[in-house]
Amino acid sequence: MQTDIDPRSLIGRKAFDRNGTKIGTIDEVYLDDATGEPEWAAVRTGLFSRDAFVPLEPSKMVGEGLHIPYDRKLIKDAPDFGVGRHLSPEQELQLYHHYRLDISSPASDPVSSPGSGDKDFGKIAGSDD
Repeated sequence: MQTDIDPRSLIGRKAFDRNGTKIGTIDEVYLDDATGEPEWAAVRTGLFSRDAFVPLEPSKMVGEGLHIPYDRKLIKDAPDFGVGRHLSPEQELQLYHHYRLDISSPASDPVSSPGSGDKDFGKIAGSDD
């Protein structure tokens, strides 16, 4: 995500879909282990709903909210992995496929080698793990 904002300050901000419809509130921000850059956000989609993972790139901060360039239905249909722990390479790959994002990034290739499934990805911003 190309921004000067501290990823921890995203927590609690509102998230909106491509049409400007409110999706929910950002619960957590996940950093790429290789680069330390914010990569995913978990958005609480309703009072009794689950968190949906959304990509921070190509999302943009507009005013006080995060605008995600996808339809609300696609966001709400994102794979549900729970929050508060690392994303496995397989989970991250599922998210890349769900949002049809380019997975050819040389920084992290989650399917490059056997046994890579126990490597942690997506460190939570502000955590010491």
